[in-house]
Amino acid sequence: MAPRNAEQEKEVLEWIFQILGEPVPSGSYEDILKDGVVLCNLINKLAPGSVKKIQTRGTNFQLMENIQRFQAAIKKYGVPEEEIFQTADLFERRNIPQVTLCLFALGRITQKHPEFTGPILGPKMADKNERTFTEEQLRAHQAELSLQMGYNKGASQAGHGGFGNTRHM
Repeated sequence: MAPRNAEQEKEVLEWIFQILGEPVPSGSYEDILKDGVVLCNLINKLAPGSVKKIQTRGTNFQLMENIQRFQAAIKKYGVPEEEIFQTADLFERRNIPQVTLCLFALGRITQKHPEFTGPILGPKMADKNERTFTEEQLRAHQAELSLQMGYNKGASQAGHGGFGNTRHM
């Protein structure tokens, strides 16, 4: 598990509350985010109507639903599934760094949404880097046998026992 990074956590909170237009509340990072209310308000600011129902108080189960609604909403917004934290990572403080990573991913994705003009979290994403080639340039290498074509001068993996060395019997 990655160590926690207080600098990044502070950056995330400042970014969230800049978007929400509220001062950063006092309290620990995970306590501010734990019930999912702030997260739901955040995604509703980024993509209005993403989370219809936000439980401001209730049982742990109801509060965990906030987190799950947030996760579903950011997935729809474009955050890759592998970057989204598990509910327990936040709610049970199992993996707070993963929560931070996820929010940085969300911050990165906002840059792909032209309607979002708010503050940027993390490094600015690169814009498209288009290259144009002439037909001639594209055709030039078709005659060559690329090394990726699998030409290996008759070598085979016969006798090779998976990783590392051959099998000694």
